[in-house]
Amino acid sequence: METPNTKPAVTIYTTPTCVYCKMAKDYFTQNNIAYQELDVAVDEKAREDMVEKSGQMGVPVIDVGGTIVIGFDQDLLAQLLQIKQ
Repeated sequence: METPNTKPAVTIYTTPTCVYCKMAKDYFTQNNIAYQELDVAVDEKAREDMVEKSGQMGVPVIDVGGTIVIGFDQDLLAQLLQIKQ
């Protein structure tokens, strides 16, 4: 159970050449959001999980406490992670 000050778990499915993945990771770092990064270019299990969760192969796919965000949607991420903009 989350307390009001606890942020949901964040997992980002990425590839090394993905510009939007880097933007998302930089955004998390700037806002002190801990995240787990899974490189779907080399991790077949992570790739399968990403496709199962999102229904597609594009990156980034970001799992925020079970809510799937496809692409770097800064406004939605801010809302889900309670980041003031």
